[in-house]
Parts: sequence; structure tokens; C-alpha cells
Amino acid sequence: MQSTDLGSKESGKIWHRKPSPATRNGIIVNIIHTTFDYRPKVVRFLNVAFDGSGDCLIAGDHQGNIYVFDLHGNRFNLVQRTAQACTALAFNLHKKSEFLVALADYSVKCFDTVTKELVSWMRGHESSVFSISVHASGRYAITTSSDTAQLWDLDTFQRKRKLNIRQSVGIQKVFFLPLNNTILSCFKDNSIFAWECDTLFCKYQLPAPPESSSILYKVFAVTRDGRLLAAGGKSDHLHVWCLEATQLVRIIQLPTKVRAIRQLEFLPDSFDAGSNQVLSVLSQDGIMRFVNIQTCKLLFEIGSLDEGISSSVISPHGRYIASIMENGSLNIYSVQALTHEINKPPPPLVKVIEDLPNNKLSSSDLKMKITSGRVQQPAKSREGKIQTRILKQDLAGNFENKENELSDGLNKKRLQILLKGYGEYPMKYRMFIWRSLLQLPENHTAFSSLIDKGTHVAFLNLQKKYPIKSRKLLRVLQRTLSALAHWSAIFSDTPYLPLLAFPFVKLFQNNQLICFEVVATLIINWCQYWFEYFPNPPINILSMIENVLAFHDKELLQHFVDHDVTSQLYAWPLLETVFSEVLTREEWLKLFDNVFSNHPSFLLMTVVAYNICSRAPLLHCTLKGDFQYFFHHRNNLDINVVIREVYHLMEITPANIHPESELEVFVALTKGQYPVFNQYPKFIVDYQTQERERIRNDELDYLRERQTVEDMQAEVDQQRVEDEAWYQKQELLRKAEETRREMLLQEEEKMAKQRQRLAAVKRELKIKEIQLQDAARRRFLKLHQDQREMELRRLDDEIERKNLTKNQEAVVKEIQEDADAYRQKVDLEDHMFHKLIETDQTQSRKTQKIIEDSLAKAEQASLNTDWKIQTLHKQHCDDLHRSAGYQEVAALLQKNRKKETEVLNAMMEEEAKKWKETEEKEFHLRSEKKASALSDASRKWFLKKEMSAALEHAEDPFIQEAHRLRSEQAASSCLPRTSQFSGMSELAPSAQVSLSRKTEWDSREPDLIQKVRNLRQRLTAQARERCQAPRLLAA
Repeated sequence: MQSTDLGSKESGKIWHRKPSPATRNGIIVNIIHTTFDYRPKVVRFLNVAFDGSGDCLIAGDHQGNIYVFDLHGNRFNLVQRTAQACTALAFNLHKKSEFLVALADYSVKCFDTVTKELVSWMRGHESSVFSISVHASGRYAITTSSDTAQLWDLDTFQRKRKLNIRQSVGIQKVFFLPLNNTILSCFKDNSIFAWECDTLFCKYQLPAPPESSSILYKVFAVTRDGRLLAAGGKSDHLHVWCLEATQLVRIIQLPTKVRAIRQLEFLPDSFDAGSNQVLSVLSQDGIMRFVNIQTCKLLFEIGSLDEGISSSVISPHGRYIASIMENGSLNIYSVQALTHEINKPPPPLVKVIEDLPNNKLSSSDLKMKITSGRVQQPAKSREGKIQTRILKQDLAGNFENKENELSDGLNKKRLQILLKGYGEYPMKYRMFIWRSLLQLPENHTAFSSLIDKGTHVAFLNLQKKYPIKSRKLLRVLQRTLSALAHWSAIFSDTPYLPLLAFPFVKLFQNNQLICFEVVATLIINWCQYWFEYFPNPPINILSMIENVLAFHDKELLQHFVDHDVTSQLYAWPLLETVFSEVLTREEWLKLFDNVFSNHPSFLLMTVVAYNICSRAPLLHCTLKGDFQYFFHHRNNLDINVVIREVYHLMEITPANIHPESELEVFVALTKGQYPVFNQYPKFIVDYQTQERERIRNDELDYLRERQTVEDMQAEVDQQRVEDEAWYQKQELLRKAEETRREMLLQEEEKMAKQRQRLAAVKRELKIKEIQLQDAARRRFLKLHQDQREMELRRLDDEIERKNLTKNQEAVVKEIQEDADAYRQKVDLEDHMFHKLIETDQTQSRKTQKIIEDSLAKAEQASLNTDWKIQTLHKQHCDDLHRSAGYQEVAALLQKNRKKETEVLNAMMEEEAKKWKETEEKEFHLRSEKKASALSDASRKWFLKKEMSAALEHAEDPFIQEAHRLRSEQAASSCLPRTSQFSGMSELAPSAQVSLSRKTEWDSREPDLIQKVRNLRQRLTAQARERCQAPRLLAA
């Protein structure tokens, strides 16, 4: 069961896959309407109504939405929003697109489903309208409320009559009887009146029901022919009234589960001539039961206790049932699915005829017992015995009508009477009736032998001449034509055979055996003498048609003659297509219902009748092309008129020109094997067959030769194409190779440029690193050299000061030894420091080389994978790293400058101190030099004085002189000693100052050495950082 939610959609499909209702419940589709304003809510359907065709229905919900559901076209549309609940609907008005809806404000409105506009607004009721009944013509309507009923003219939408009643008597229902002008009014006191629609004259009143089964009527239903009225109420009994006799004819007791009846409606059937036999009864438990009022049998039921039915409407043709469920949804049921088991064709009747003595039969001795083959139990009489019906047949009538008895128990005369009454057979029984009328033997073995011969040569290329869209239909047509060609050779050369067989193939495409036998029976009986003038059209048959046409309509025939229109133009196209080109499917089926039910001459008479009924447009045609178009296309012609004309012609045509006198009566196909069909000029067919075979052989030879040439040409073309493709491929490969080489060269150039740029960057970084290292080393060496020079100068000063005095020789020597030891220590430290720097530089160069190698490999791999993006990214990264390196180097240079500034400041302070000490020592030295110069001057003056004294006393004796000289020498030796002592005494303070300074220097020397060492360590650390900085930049 499919389910469709309308939701907020205004149009769409009712079902999304082909519905296949089950026999169990017969539901085609379940329709619900859900809204999602605040939370999901189901909008309940309230009323539903079918249109006159029965293929469309209209439904309204309690929010005032009106939907139209087209069951044939599988579409639904929202046609109106009334904004209030509808209480009744009617959709069978004169204008098919209009419908009536009764609303909760007691008004009745008419809308158009196409334009979706309001047509009219009818007011006058003072209470809710619960019923709308429309006349069979669709021009009048009766709206019923609890207090009144009003008759409306739907052409002017004006009120014609109003039924006024007393307050104590309420109205149950007022409605039109089908197919007549009678209005039936039912009141709450069980009184039922019949009124004439035009004059409102009371025709009759039904008598009161018997007191033993008196019930209050609440629901009513009338058969289609208006003869029977079913009434029910709050009881398990049904009253069936005969309106013609105005009497109660039957009281039906329903099952015990039924306690009250909510709705009654007859199920229409196209085969019962309006005397409906099946009544649907909706009870209080929500189950609708379908009961045969003649046999009082329960046929089937819909709904259940869990899914109860609120109300139901049955379509006019009886195909669909629309039920509003108690949960507010709408169910569409298929009556065909529900009645599938019931409406199966009855099994063949078994007739037992016994030969009486002397071959005399009496009507009382021939009895036929007919029992139903269905599952339902037969009805029982009051005595409990099974009632059976014995049909006694008249013996003489039996032998007279024996030829009309068909194989499946049907009677041809009765079928003809039924056909004349309704104009066609019921759709669900049509195939069964055709098979009975044509008396098909169903020779499965013979048909299989024809099919096993395969597709006939004449129909191998059937799809080229008749391009049918459906492959299945084409395959069935090909098989049927092939079987006919294998059955008789003439059918392989009949050009119009596909046109003749196609409508039957389309009709019986699911049963190929029946299709073949129907076409074969048609050819044997209704195509008699068609092949005597083969391959020309049947001149004899066309002459019969022309004679009949000349007798009944000379003017039309003369018009044909005047415009050179022969029977091959106005009759033969209809015959060779069996009217399939000029009729619709329904019209064609209706026509062949009559063709198969009558003499084979009926088909020829149909051609004449078609021309006579179309005489008006034909008399206006003057061009031959117009005539050809007319007889090959559908025309605006009523097939019922044509059929009536055929029957009229069959009756009034004289016997001398009547085709019935020339054609044989119907002959069925033989059982077991199909009859031989040789009603054609055999020599012509044989000659044509021989010529065709010869031409076919010549064509085959020609085709073989042409195929050989084409194969050779194809091979040459294929070779040429392959060669061209090979050359093109080689050219493409060459171009691709050149392109790849150019790309490789470009890549190599780009790689070389990148390597050059990378090498230049490395060189710049290396040079900068070396420059920084050299600058740091030079600064460090200069600082170290300055310190050593200062130390040496200091030591030299100390040595010079110590050399001034002799008693300080040991000290000077010791100082010299200390200075030598210090120099050696300094040299050793310098050597170790240089070795450490060289080791660091060597290690850094090795590490840098390893890093450079790994970096080169990584860069090479990265460049190989995505050189374009990496190049740009690398350049950007190099710029960033270079700027960062520059910033770091600048920061280091700033730190070095600060350190150098501190060192220089310290050195300048030390230098200022040393210069101050030097100035003091120079001042002391100058003072000592002045003292020594004075002593020297005094000594020179003394010597000059003594020399002059010696020259004056040259004449003294030698001994005195010697004694004097010794005393003078002694005195002279005492004088320098005194001067020496005085010099020593003068030098003593300076020596004491130098010794005190030496002691101070000795105490400060470890601190200075520690500071120098700390300075060396900081410089070494800075040098290492500078060595690592280029590495980071390189990385």
C-alpha cells in the first residue's frame, strides 16, 4: 500500500510507482494531509465526491482546503482555500470543471477547478447543509439541511423551490432519483414522498413499514435504474422497497456485529443494466460490508476495527471507492481488486443430455443444475435445506438455438441482444466473450510448431518499415506475422498484413496464441475473397461495397466518380487497417464487439456506413489529397451512429446486392491443427515467390560481393587510419619529448640559478661569519696584546726601577724570572686559547659542512617535489632569516661595543693611573737627576780646586806628598761615600714608594688576572655564538 502526504504541496503525483492493490484490502493509495506550523498535525478530510466520469474526485478537509485528485492522470491539485470546513460536496455538474461546496457558514459556493475562481455564492439556509444532490442532467441541485431543502437552477444559480416543514418533523434526506425527474424526500417520521421535479406534484407516498420490523430510517440508497430503495437506521435490518410497486419487497438481516447503519450505497456494475445487486453497508464499527441483496450473501468488506471508515463514496462506473477513515486520512480502493475472486469467469457448464426411447425428449426430463464455483456458502431456506434453482429448458427452442450456443456456455443471440442494448461488451468480460464468439481452438502444439520455425525472412527488417517504440510490441508483431507466413505462403507477400494484425497484437500482446488465432479467424471469415486478385486489392469485395453504396447514396458515389475517387481510396484503406487508423481504441473495441457478433458481411457494411455517415465532409472535399487524408486519419464521427447505420443497412439492403449472399457464414478454426489456407492464385504467388527467391539470391550474391569489397575497403581504410594514427602518435610523442626536454632544461636552468643564489647566499653568510669571527678575534687579540703590552710595560717599568738600585738585583732577577714565567704562562694560555679557537672553528666547519650537506639534500628533495612554490617560499624564508641574522649580529655587535667600551674605559682608567704614576716617577727622576748633577758639579769643582792646589805645592817632598795624597785619597773616599749615602738617603723614599706600589700591584694582580680570564671566557662564548649564528642562518 502506497501512502502520499500532501503536506504544503499544491500539486504533485498521487503515487510514485504503479499501484498494484492487493486482493486482501484493495487499497490503491492512502492520502494524508499533515501540517507543520508548530508541531506535526494531521488535517482531517471531511467530505469527498466523484465527478461524472468516475476518474476524478474532489475532497475537502476541516481547514477548508479543496483538492482535486485525477486518478487517471495521477495528479492532485489544490483548487481552493475556503478558510472554513466544508459540510458537503458535489462534483457532477453540467460543466465538468465546476463543483459545489457547502460551508460551515450555511452557504453554498460554486467554484471552477481550472480557473480556481468563485462562480457563484448561494445563500438561504439557516442551518448546516449536510447533503447536495445533483440532477442527472447536471442543471439542478437540491441542498438539504435539518430544517429545509432548496431546489437550485445551476444555470442561473437562482433558487426555484423551497421545502418548508413543521418544526416537529425533521428532514432526513432529499435527493434526485437517477435517470429521471423524480425527487424523493425522506423525513424523520419514516414518511417517504416522491415528487415530480418540474411541477412538484406528489407522485406517490410509500406506506409505513410493518410494525414487526419498524425502524427509524436514517440512511438511504437507490439503484441506478431507480427501481429499488434501500433504507436503514439504528438496527441490524435493511428494508428494500420497490418504488414502482410502492411496497416493501425484502427485509435483510445483517450480521449480529452490526447494530446500526451509518451509510448505504449501491455498487454500480456496467453489466447489470442499472439494476444494481450489490449494496455497501457501513456500520457503527467502521467496517463497510458489501452484500448481494438477491442472494443475501456477504461478498467482501473493507475497513477494520483498528482502521475504521467514517464515510465512503463509490465512483459512477464502479471502479473506485473513496473512503474517509476515522483517523482523517483518505483511502482509494480498487473494486476490481476487491472483486477479483468473485468476478472470475464461471467454469464451463456441464450439460447431461440423455437419449430417451424413440428419440423423444420432454422438457421435464432435461434439467440443468447450475451452482456457483465460488467459496461462499449457499443460502439456506427456513427449513434448513439448501435451495437450488432448476432451470427447465424448452426442447424445441433448444434445438432451434443450438447453433447459437457457444463453447463456453454463452448464447450468441443473448449476447447480441445485450450488445444492442448497451452498445458494447463489459471491459472485464470482453476478451472472454471474443474468445467464445470466435470459438478459438487454442492449438498450443500447432502454434508452437509455427513459432519454432523462427522469424520469417520477409519480416526480418520489420522495424525499418514499421518503427514501433515498444520493443516488446515489435517482437510480438514479428512473431505473429512470421507464424502467419509459415502457415500460408501468401502472407509473406501481403503488404498490408502488419496493418491488419497490429491492433490485435497490441490488444493480445500478453497472449500470442490468442493473438494469432484471432487474426487467423479474422482472415478466414472476414477477409473472404480478399486474395483472389492478389497482389491487387480485392476488386470483387470493393465492387460489393460500391454496389451497396450506389444503392443507398448515389449522390456520394457520383461525387466520388466526379473526382476520380475509386473504391481503392474510400474503402480499401479502411479494410486493410480494419479501421484502426480512423478510430480510437474504445471506438475500435466497440466496433469489433459488433463485428465479431454478426455475419462476416458486417465489416463490409461498416465501410459503407462510415462513408454515408461522413457524407457531409466528403461532399465538401474536392482534392484527391483531401480524400486520402480523410480515410487515413481520425475524424469527428460518433461510432455509435455508424454502428446503428450498419444495422440499418444490414436490414434494408436488397438480397441481390447484399454481401451476405456472397460471403460464407462463420467458420471456426479446426481443433488440433489449423486448416489449410489456399484461397489465392497459387501460380502468381509461386511465381512471385520464385522471382523473389531469385532476386533474393541475386541480392545475396551482390551483397556478398559488396560486403567483400566493403571489407577490403574497410581494411584499407582501417590500415590508413592506423597509419595516420601511428604517424600522429609519433608526432605527438616527438612533440611531447621536445616539450619534456625544454621543461628539463628550464628546470635545470632554474635549479642552477637557485644553486647559484644559494651558493651566493652561503658565501655571503660565510664571509660575514668569517668577518665577524676575524673582527672578534682581532679585537680579542688586540685587547690581549694591549693587556700584554701594558703588562710588559709595567714589568719593564718595574725592572727599570729595580735596576736603579743594586740591592734590588735579586728582586729584579726574581721579577724577571716571574715575568718570564708569566710570559710562558701567557704564551701557553694564548696557545691553548688559539688551539681552542681553531678546534671550535674546525668543529664548527665540520658541523657546518654536515649541516650544509644535509641542507643541500633536503633542499634538493624539496626542489624536486615542488620547486616553484619552494623557491618563492625559500627566498622569503632566507630574507626573513637573513634579516633575523642581521639583527642578531647587530645585537652581538652592540653587546661587543658595550663590552669593548667597558674594557676601553677600564683600560683608559688604568692608563690614566699609569700615566699619573709615570709623571710622578719622571718628576722624581728629574729631581734625582738634578741632585746628581749638583753633586757632579760640586765634585768637579772640588777636583779642580785640588788640582790647582796640587800644582801650587809641587815642590813638597815626595813622602809628604804621598802622605798627603793618602790622606786626601782617604778624605776623597769619604766624600763620595757621604754623597753616596746622601743619594741613598734621597732615593730611599722613592724606593719605599715603589715597594709599596709593588705590594699593591701584587695584591691586585690575581683580581686583574681573574678579570682577564672572565673577559676571555666571555669573548670565547661570543665567538661560539657567532659561529652558531651563521649555522642558524644557513639552516
